[in-house]
Amino acid sequence: MSLSSVLRFYRFPSKQLVISATAIRYVSSASNKGSSSSCLSYPGKPKHSSSYQAIVIGAGHNGLVAAAYLQLAGFKKVCVLERRHVVGGAAVTEEIIPGFHFSRASYLLSLLRPSIINDLELKKHGLKLHLRDPSSYTPLSTNHWKTEGARSLTLSSDIEFNRKQISKFSKHDAEAYENYEKWLSRLVAAIDPLIDSKTIDLNFPGSFYSNVKSLMAVAKSAYKLRKEIGSFYDLMTAPASKLLDQFFESEPLKATLATDAVIGAMMGPHSIGSGYVLLHHVMGGVEGKQGAWAYPEGGMGAVSNAMAKSAVEKGATIFTDQTVKEIMVGDDGSVAGVRLDDETEIFSKVVLSNATPHVTFVNLLPSGALPESYLNKVKSVDYTSPVTKINVALNALPNFLADPHQTLGMGKAAPHHRCTIHLNCEESHMLNKAFQQGQQGLIPDRPMIEMTIPSSLDSTISPKGCHVALLFTQYTPYELQNGVQWDDHWKEVYAKRIFQQIDEYAPGFQQSIVGYEVLTPPDLERIFGLTGGNIFHGAISLDQLYLSRPFSSWKAHNQRDHYPSLPRTPIKGLYICGSGAHPGGGVMGTPGRLAAEIVVEESRR
Repeated sequence: MSLSSVLRFYRFPSKQLVISATAIRYVSSASNKGSSSSCLSYPGKPKHSSSYQAIVIGAGHNGLVAAAYLQLAGFKKVCVLERRHVVGGAAVTEEIIPGFHFSRASYLLSLLRPSIINDLELKKHGLKLHLRDPSSYTPLSTNHWKTEGARSLTLSSDIEFNRKQISKFSKHDAEAYENYEKWLSRLVAAIDPLIDSKTIDLNFPGSFYSNVKSLMAVAKSAYKLRKEIGSFYDLMTAPASKLLDQFFESEPLKATLATDAVIGAMMGPHSIGSGYVLLHHVMGGVEGKQGAWAYPEGGMGAVSNAMAKSAVEKGATIFTDQTVKEIMVGDDGSVAGVRLDDETEIFSKVVLSNATPHVTFVNLLPSGALPESYLNKVKSVDYTSPVTKINVALNALPNFLADPHQTLGMGKAAPHHRCTIHLNCEESHMLNKAFQQGQQGLIPDRPMIEMTIPSSLDSTISPKGCHVALLFTQYTPYELQNGVQWDDHWKEVYAKRIFQQIDEYAPGFQQSIVGYEVLTPPDLERIFGLTGGNIFHGAISLDQLYLSRPFSSWKAHNQRDHYPSLPRTPIKGLYICGSGAHPGGGVMGTPGRLAAEIVVEESRR
């Protein structure tokens, strides 16, 4: 499909990039390849009947991490096969509107483990991060302005700054916030050993040392939690709203913090288990600053580019535009390689899949390759997604009524433009109402909106004086009520609702739009291979964590035997290296590293 057929209704700006404020046009996401990309492509084609020491399906960030670590461990020939025309999976940068480079799916970096950055020398390969501080901005709509003058809430890494901001709404909460952050920090430190280690496989395969290492990680976490076990139990089982109520009394603070508990999850702040999602999103950090988030220069594709360069430098071979049709299984039940769409066969005794467990086990494996009881577990995984991502090109920064900015005409960003901007988040009940409407198949009256403007810190991704706005919105169902599908009409209806509501906070926003793209859950599934549109490769819920990521390993209620825990699978030589395995989603890289470590360990037996 040509570029012109993808950018339907878009009016191209002049060569001088004097972009008309009337050129608001919808960009269809119908094509998988209709955009220019800042991500790397690796043209070429593997030879029929060629063989490799390991094959990685999918050049998303975890697949690239796995390939790089395999090469580091001494593997001589690792092949990475990517369905799309670029590497990166959901961590890509693409030029949807000419001159505007969007982090098209994932959009912020924090969870990527420092050890991976160092081991793979990602900074040497071009990774540069723009740390955000302040990090969170919640403007209030005019009907929520407080009589005492409070109109917005901004949070940063500065304790005194936060105290002054929160005290506008509650003196009590201003003092409680530091205790809340310290509590979360202690819990993050306690579970950190579990994030970087393999789960305990109840079959206890492999070496004694390998199993003891996993057990020691659990013991280390348990020791650190010895004085926090009660509050940790609450965090894992209670709704986020209940936890926040124990610390705070005021809005919009509770609603702002609750967004971390529901982001990317079909949960409301009152949903059981939403507390853990809150922890999942604060367990990262940037440049040694816990909980910090950053914009990678050049967009999220720059992270994947650095990983790809690292893997290739270490000897891996990457092929883009190569769709795996089937994982081949030999007569002995072990993996034999892969077959591509054009029937090219590539052989290997080791295959790592960076696709979701559903795609790997249901779509790629031949019928009958897996035990029926295992396949039933695969099919039971919850992939529900509430997310619609809207990528917007702007010819001006939004000017918020709550905090008018006088230098916008010069294109200069204020500190709050660099934050995650929370809209429709004045009160927690607004989030819960949007969640309930989404569950019913409705477009919420007031969707939850998280806006980021990475061009406020990174001038490389938009024309001078213009900006990229990324809108992470929810709650949008996979299909609308009564089976109505997300066609271009309904996407435009939804986008206009979002834009009109942003206008309530920042009048003139709609007039500043040059073009935009709407990615609903089915679009995220089709373009990026995210089953159900779920950004985590399966919901981050209590029944889909650690030993049960993304399903439990026991064979049946009346049996003591267990299937292998992911990344191992019942098929010898086949591993899951994507976010469907422990520790889960986010641009973290740990699932890829852990899968590679297990492959190396088993290859040396």
